[in-house]
Amino acid sequence: MRLSSIFILLCAFASAALLSLGAAWVAAGAVEEVSEQAVRTELDRDALTWADVDTNGLQVFLIGTAPTEAARFQALSAAGRVVDAARVIDQIDITDADGIAPPRFSIELLRNDSGVSMIGLLPSDIDREQLVADITRAVPNAPLSDLLEVANYPVPDGLDESLEYAVSVLRLLDRSKISVEAGRVTVRGAVANEDTRRRVEADLARRAGDSVRLALEITAPRPVISPFTLRFIKDEDGARFDACAAPTEEDRATILTAAATAGLSDKADCRLGLGTPTNEWGAAAATGIAALDTLGGGSITFADADVALFALEGTDQALFDRVVGELETGLPDVFVVKATLPKPASDTPEGLQEFTATRSPEGDVQLRGRINSEISRQTADSFARAAFGSSTVRTTARVDETLPANWSSRVLAGLEALSRLSNGAVLVTLDGLRITGNTGNQNASSEISGLLADKLGETEVFEINVTYQEKLNPLLGIPTPEQCEAQIVEIIGDRKITFEPGSATLDVATQDLMDEIGELLQLCGDIPLVIAGHTDSQGREEMNLQLSEDRAQAVVESLRQRRVLTASYEVRGYGEEQPIADNDTEEGREANRRIEFKLRRPDPVVETQTTLESIAEPAPTDDTTDGDGAEGTTDEQN
Repeated sequence: MRLSSIFILLCAFASAALLSLGAAWVAAGAVEEVSEQAVRTELDRDALTWADVDTNGLQVFLIGTAPTEAARFQALSAAGRVVDAARVIDQIDITDADGIAPPRFSIELLRNDSGVSMIGLLPSDIDREQLVADITRAVPNAPLSDLLEVANYPVPDGLDESLEYAVSVLRLLDRSKISVEAGRVTVRGAVANEDTRRRVEADLARRAGDSVRLALEITAPRPVISPFTLRFIKDEDGARFDACAAPTEEDRATILTAAATAGLSDKADCRLGLGTPTNEWGAAAATGIAALDTLGGGSITFADADVALFALEGTDQALFDRVVGELETGLPDVFVVKATLPKPASDTPEGLQEFTATRSPEGDVQLRGRINSEISRQTADSFARAAFGSSTVRTTARVDETLPANWSSRVLAGLEALSRLSNGAVLVTLDGLRITGNTGNQNASSEISGLLADKLGETEVFEINVTYQEKLNPLLGIPTPEQCEAQIVEIIGDRKITFEPGSATLDVATQDLMDEIGELLQLCGDIPLVIAGHTDSQGREEMNLQLSEDRAQAVVESLRQRRVLTASYEVRGYGEEQPIADNDTEEGREANRRIEFKLRRPDPVVETQTTLESIAEPAPTDDTTDGDGAEGTTDEQN
């Protein structure tokens, strides 16, 4: 009886254990099925069809091959949204990294008073220590903060060149933000003034070369313009600005819109600056330009608060009076208008009553024509010698006391304007003043217009025709033709441009030297250069002459391939005609085989007397001698 009760108890426990195991098994299967189904649903919702799911009890296995690391992370996140992330087992593979596009590598270099900071992502193959050393060497006294991240990818083409260029920029700009990518650099910075901005931009563009695409955003404080000048002209040559200044972008847009309505078709710009006499400058200038357009032409000049309006000769008097009246009432009270309607030209001949000053590209200055007194002539001569140099000035002006009293002030103002040009001419007549020439200053026209308006007053008529030439801009550091000639000699030094024996084919060893010469001549631009070939005395004279010319031509072709402007170059072959050493020795013959670079200088021009000078000077008497100041020479001396 006792044994039976124990057996029954054991059977009960065994049955309970089996039932528990069965229930646990059923429950685990249900959990696995529910978990698997929930994770699959979530993966399908995110379109992660490459992923598969398997379960083992509470564990959820994610399996499959993800196309990217981001897709793998997305699948894990999707599973973690429906089951505990601790239950998710990652068994996902990733597609071979060789087929994955690398990330966009970029770096920001920031420089300010606090130092230099590096922020961004670089390939792990970049020599980070060398980069830090280069920046420290470029900006030695600035603390450096290195916040760079790296990724295990190869270095993209052009990134090394961009980084090298960016480091060189840090030396030039105390406050800058330099964004670097493979083959591209964006430079943002601030400088002290407009001249510095132009110089820095030119320097940065020259440094970039062809390997780096460059974007520049260099800012500078607006300059103070005095007098604040705007001059608009409309005549038979069309509508144009001689000078244009505006205090704001909005005023500039207003002025340019009014000019376009008045017939301005060429591209024009207004210099932004400080110094305007009123906040209504843009509207006032637009009103004046519209008034000039209504008259049909002429010129209008705003110089601070003074406005000078000149109508074209022959303008209807009633129209002139109406337009001037509307202009006077339409402008703000701060402006004072002086309007002039020219009278018909007199029939009295005035062709000889003019003064001319010229400045040649070589710097020679000549003063000719009429001037109203001896004192004025001496003053003009002294002013010119002070402005241009005593040795360069020649004065042959004649005194004419019938000229108006303001003649000398016109002459001096014209000479001061001429001093702001690289070369050009000043013509002073009874009708006005005309300035023509070339300059390397982009703002020369505006500055000269302001100068003349300030010196001569708002009622004076003047015309400015000044051409900006980039090669004359001293801020760009473009060498003069003479400097180019000297620098070529320095580059060559004790090296030589060599050829294969007996041919006009450049030797491979001379390519580096040609690269250096080509880089310089690209900067020099279009200069009158003679490339001369010379040979030794070995061989026939005719063959040597042809070989020397062919070799000089080969040098020109090589420079052209290096994108040098060669249109103004001249090729000459001298053969054995001009030896510089003894052809009887090997060393002498080696020296005689050479290529020379020399400027083509113009032949001296014999100065002829003008009609004005012949009228001004008395006829020479028989006892007239040249004296110490004679400039002529006899045939024997020539």
